[in-house]
Amino acid sequence: MFEITDLQKIGLGLAGFGIGFLFLGVVMIFDRGLLAIGNILFISGITCIIGFKKTYNLFFQRHKVKATVAFFVGIFIVLLGWPLVGMIVESYGFILLFGGFLQVTIEFLRRVPVIGSFLNLPIISTLVSKIEDKRTRDDHA
Repeated sequence: MFEITDLQKIGLGLAGFGIGFLFLGVVMIFDRGLLAIGNILFISGITCIIGFKKTYNLFFQRHKVKATVAFFVGIFIVLLGWPLVGMIVESYGFILLFGGFLQVTIEFLRRVPVIGSFLNLPIISTLVSKIEDKRTRDDHA
């Protein structure tokens, strides 16, 4: 269907390690060093996966200014030594930036064998569908 280049494979690794470091940073009671490394690796990974120009366009679109500012201000706050506050601000920006991918991600995860079975359980399926429907309504409003 489509070919994944070596740079994109490296980007997947970087983004994966970034998410791992972010997770460890949160588990280690918001360790600012791990969170900073995780942020740098994640952004580097995204850049390698989709390219520099598309990454620039992702972050610096006119209608995503609020999300971009929140995301990068959150990273800056983490670096200043307020990791809990920084991660809250950064998470808000992340949700605003990447929330458009939520519906696609949910549809993909429903096709994955173990995760799909979990997402299709009655209560969880209803919850996921409500989140998906709300996101779709918000996007078309």
